[in-house]
Amino acid sequence: MENIYAAMLLHKAGKEIDEDSVTKVLTAAGITCDPIQVKALVESLSEVNIDEAIKAAPAMMAAAPVAALAGGAAETKAAPVEDKKKKAEEEKAKEEAALEGLGALFG
Repeated sequence: MENIYAAMLLHKAGKEIDEDSVTKVLTAAGITCDPIQVKALVESLSEVNIDEAIKAAPAMMAAAPVAALAGGAAETKAAPVEDKKKKAEEEKAKEEAALEGLGALFG
């Protein structure tokens, strides 16, 4: 989680989010960082428009509880669900949770 905070701090400051800068922020805060995690974060954020994700996060946060309730009701009615459909729903929930986390940082 600290890695994400460092990346968001760099973004807010208008700095480039790269492995070196994230590592420097974490080190300055007294946090021991894992270079593999930092690299993975930087690579995953390279494909994300952070400003758009932050703008979309409040809408995702409002929709998440409704989607969770609807999903829970559907599971009680339907017995077996196909693995592909279940995996797709899990991936969507993970993406929504990630966006929620970004929104909470700048909420």
